[in-house]
Amino acid sequence: MSAPPVTPDGRYIVVRGRLWRRADPALTETARARAVAALMAARRAVRDAKAAERRGLRDAGDALRAARDAVQAAKEALGERGPVWWDDGAPDETRRMARNTRYAAWFAGLAGEGAVAGELSGAGPGPR
Repeated sequence: MSAPPVTPDGRYIVVRGRLWRRADPALTETARARAVAALMAARRAVRDAKAAERRGLRDAGDALRAARDAVQAAKEALGERGPVWWDDGAPDETRRMARNTRYAAWFAGLAGEGAVAGELSGAGPGPR
């Protein structure tokens, strides 16, 4: 699997034609690693809480809410959610289709560089 395209300013990656905010490049490697570990643990907790919910276990709903809150906190620590990490006043374009943003010309130019077809067309399933 190849790495997804990154916008020229380094703020976003493009997945299935949609922009997703990248982690704050100013994070230290230690802080980034800590936040990534917390994110992975939180995602496992979401998986486990959903399984508990399917089995009808009591308190599964509370566990799911707590796990999703932990995912949100980890994403914010990484800079992928919450306030933007850049300071030039540019808006957050996370989740927008690249072709409908200020990156449209750059994105259209990727077709000539042999980018993955699904990245350009927006083909494939939506966010998971």
